[in-house]
Amino acid sequence: MGGNTFNKGGVSVWTDEMNRTMQRKRRARSDEAETNARSVPFRINQAAQTLLALKKKREAEAKAKATDEAARIVEGAQAEIDQEINRAREELRAKVGELAVEGAERILEASVDRAAHEAMLSKLSAQL
Repeated sequence: MGGNTFNKGGVSVWTDEMNRTMQRKRRARSDEAETNARSVPFRINQAAQTLLALKKKREAEAKAKATDEAARIVEGAQAEIDQEINRAREELRAKVGELAVEGAERILEASVDRAAHEAMLSKLSAQL
């Protein structure tokens, strides 16, 4: 009989050729499984490197964001400080002007006309 099986009393019988074919298929599947198993550490390493690169990228982004936020806060604080300095200067100029008038009044023992000398006082306070 031809082929891989033959019928002997109604029962199919495997031939040696069929056994060899099955062994080759099993060996091929075993070789494929072994190859896949060997590539697992490489794939794990690749995944770990990808995750590490992503972590570093996110850390750099967070650091840049924090740096920008810190610069914005410092800038805002500096603006507030500058405003306070300007307010203090204006208050000081006004006080110096008042003290100058009071001093002049005492020296002259007469009241200095504030309206008449406003330009002079403004000039004096601007110089301070």
